[in-house]
Amino acid sequence: MIKQIIAAAAAALFAVGTSAQTSINLANYKLSGNYTLDTLGDMGLEASAVTYARDRGTLFFVGDEGLGVVEISRTGQTLGSMRFSNWPTASTNHDAEGLTYLGNGQLVVAEERLQDAYRFQYVAGGSVALRDADFVSIAGTVGNIGTEGISYDPRNGSFVSVKQDNPQAVLAGGLTFAKAGGVSAMAALFNADAKLGLNSLSDVQTLSPIDALAGSAAADNLLILSLDSRKLVEINRKGDVLSSFDLSGVTSQAIEGVTVDEKGVIYLVAEDSGTPNSRLFVLTPVPEPTTWALMAGGLGLLAWAKRRRT
Repeated sequence: MIKQIIAAAAAALFAVGTSAQTSINLANYKLSGNYTLDTLGDMGLEASAVTYARDRGTLFFVGDEGLGVVEISRTGQTLGSMRFSNWPTASTNHDAEGLTYLGNGQLVVAEERLQDAYRFQYVAGGSVALRDADFVSIAGTVGNIGTEGISYDPRNGSFVSVKQDNPQAVLAGGLTFAKAGGVSAMAALFNADAKLGLNSLSDVQTLSPIDALAGSAAADNLLILSLDSRKLVEINRKGDVLSSFDLSGVTSQAIEGVTVDEKGVIYLVAEDSGTPNSRLFVLTPVPEPTTWALMAGGLGLLAWAKRRRT
């Protein structure tokens, strides 16, 4: 009977914690890591996008010179890399600005100016000809103001992307990939210029991968990174800003990429900006008062059960 009571109470505590969660509250985050990334013959320079691979427990990042993708640990150690051997001829700048992980070693890299996304299988030490990869156009070709970030939502296989400026855009929807070019069902979620108040959009990350948010409203939220505003914001799908983190005191380097792991830890990459190396920064959540209250309640319940058994 006691075990049943404990199980029921624990379930109730968990339900309260998740159902009431509407924001991860970036104000409760702190900088906990700052790591140098290897240059790797220029492949590791100008880090512009980062993504987390849950089934590998690692991160991948790309530089905006489009030389390849690098796999690193969550503390920045190089684990492997894969070169981009050929971009499509239409890509004259090879401007890799978006990266997201689909699972089972599959990655999607987005080229800013073409606003195309290319899907490929990661092979450490290998190379991939992106001109031969399955791809899809998110939107039409623009100048140096196009797609800056892309993020996969593992709940339903959809994507979110951001366009940098003129106009800013946060798009969401389905993408199908094909050799001759797939189909995009991406559409603007809201008027980003009017709603967000940011000087540019540099990357996006869905929050659905965070385990503690499963079943809560916060699982629908997005992280939006702005290089020019030096700010990370959490928004809902209507474009309402729910919380923010000031990045101006983190580094003078240009922070261009963001991702998150299943525990809610946030990873940011910054290009070298005249310094010798790109860097990885880690933001860790500090337990909120409501979390401590739930933990205290659970501990109290366990203590009561122990007294009943003695």
